[in-house]
Amino acid sequence: MAASLLTEGLEDLGLTPTPDRIGKIQLLYRSLVRWNRVVNLTAVKDETGFVTVHVLDSLAIHPYLRGSDILDVGTGGGFPGLPLAIFFPALRFVLLDAAAKKIRFVRQMALELGLTNVEAIHARIENYAAEPGFDTIVTRAFADAGRGFAQSHHLLAPGGKFLAMKGRYPEKELAALADRRHRVMPLRVPGLEAERHLIEITQH
Repeated sequence: MAASLLTEGLEDLGLTPTPDRIGKIQLLYRSLVRWNRVVNLTAVKDETGFVTVHVLDSLAIHPYLRGSDILDVGTGGGFPGLPLAIFFPALRFVLLDAAAKKIRFVRQMALELGLTNVEAIHARIENYAAEPGFDTIVTRAFADAGRGFAQSHHLLAPGGKFLAMKGRYPEKELAALADRRHRVMPLRVPGLEAERHLIEITQH
């Protein structure tokens, strides 16, 4: 795999590339490629793309995570939840998706990677309930920020953060958030030239 790109990227993000963590990322890549032949999990199939578009992109948001209970809505093939769970074992991650085949993959990967801090849930966000609320909810390629927040804010703890991962500066989405307490931050993903931004909405 693109080992040097991964190692340098992790160090650039302030994360320690231990042999155990690198090994788990490598296993995740091999399994994703194998499953992708049968189940459409991602359009990214090469090692370099996997490292930058999935792993480093997922981990770039780590400074903005709040609290210990994190919900990843529309996790798909497990991103950003699985990479974050690998590097932050003290946090609890719930990975939710409406596609049963994708959740089967996430559950299998949590088992193979030994991620006891991951729970995979097959459900639509509007039908999912959990008590107590989550400290952080994160979405990636899920929906526009306003709609995503409207569908999931009932799951946020008071003062919790809703994080929407975006590409280019989301000007149109921000216009619809005028009545929400929010901010937008540029994200720098090592090895990725494309723009990345993060919308943060705070629960009242």
